[in-house]
Amino acid sequence: MLNPKQQSCLDACLACAVTCNQCFDGCLKESDVKMMADCIRLDRDCSTICFTAASFISANSQFAADVCALCAKICEACAAECEKHADHHEHCRKCAEACRKCAEECRKMAA
Repeated sequence: MLNPKQQSCLDACLACAVTCNQCFDGCLKESDVKMMADCIRLDRDCSTICFTAASFISANSQFAADVCALCAKICEACAAECEKHADHHEHCRKCAEACRKCAEECRKMAA
């Protein structure tokens, strides 16, 4: 059984991973995909680390805090990139929000 802090972080990680994948897909559909390349790469990295963090949390791994620290760092980078496009692309706005929330929860887990 997970404690409330673990559950909150797990939920945020899963939500962020899904939102990053949706942003990744949305970016691929934009007319200027080359302009979205950094966003696409960060979406991919962020989704991967979020799913990984969720796995470590759910397994109650002794390394969950370490993975969450890295997850927070990648989420912040993804959010910063998505925010550059948030005024024009709804998927980027939603992704930036999910990334900021996940980073906050992961920092709590890493503490």
